[in-house]
Amino acid sequence: MASGSKKVIYAALLGNSLIAVTKFVAASITGSSAMLSEAIHSLVDTGNQGLLLYGMKRGARPADKDFPFGHGKEIYFWSFIVAILIFALGGGISVYEGIHHLLHPQPAKNPLINYLVLSLALIFEGVAWLFALREFRRTKGENGYIEAVNQTKDPSVIVVLFEDSAAMLGLLVALIGIGLTQLTGSIYFDGGASIIIGFILIGTAIWLARETKSLLIGESAEPQIVQGIQEIVQKSPLIEGINEILTMHMGPDFILVTLGADFVDSASAAAVEQQVAELDSQIKARFPRVKRVFIEAEKLVRKRIDNNSDEGQ
Repeated sequence: MASGSKKVIYAALLGNSLIAVTKFVAASITGSSAMLSEAIHSLVDTGNQGLLLYGMKRGARPADKDFPFGHGKEIYFWSFIVAILIFALGGGISVYEGIHHLLHPQPAKNPLINYLVLSLALIFEGVAWLFALREFRRTKGENGYIEAVNQTKDPSVIVVLFEDSAAMLGLLVALIGIGLTQLTGSIYFDGGASIIIGFILIGTAIWLARETKSLLIGESAEPQIVQGIQEIVQKSPLIEGINEILTMHMGPDFILVTLGADFVDSASAAAVEQQVAELDSQIKARFPRVKRVFIEAEKLVRKRIDNNSDEGQ
């Protein structure tokens, strides 16, 4: 999954870098506000992909004494930063540029350059979008698209997919705005298109921030994983019941599991220890993303506390 995510990000990084340069050149020649907003959008996207790659590199560092469960949540942090940058730089500057253009209008020049650049950008963005969509389809399994977005624990592909979707929609808005300006002679369509592009980016940023915030705080594993762990534990002849199963994603490929179980009264300490080791191996074998499992023999703990209390009396 990580390898596929990196390929998607590298493809988007290369495409957005070339597109950003082309858009800035076109904006400087034509004076189009919508084109300038699109150039800023592509520049922000380029920086965002760099931050995602940085976050993946930081998140891959091994555990140490200060971070005993590893650094996997770094990718969640940097994905949240990406959402903020889309909101502040991409959306905010585009809205500002559109309002500024409406208040101080300047006629656009050489609109054919805008059409050429935006059309080429649509092709490049479309290729990157299809690449991200294919990777997303590969990882989502049998889940629906909305369900997969809500349940995904690897935000990198989702961020690129959302960015590319917003980019394609923004390109269409820019084309319409520039076209209407040329047809009607009203330069306000160009500035209005810039404002609409800004709101598209702001909406995308809010959605991404919402998705990554829950991962950063600590989301549980997918319901089917929790159900699978429960099935494994329930098969144990030494366990009478499960009090609770708690899971948390410490990174896209790191699940922490803690569970409390009632062991039979006749189970010896050695038998409980062996059973815990077997359950640990079975859970990790069935769910490779589960890296740490903590099992608390709660009935034995209560009996030990009761016995100590009796002895104290």
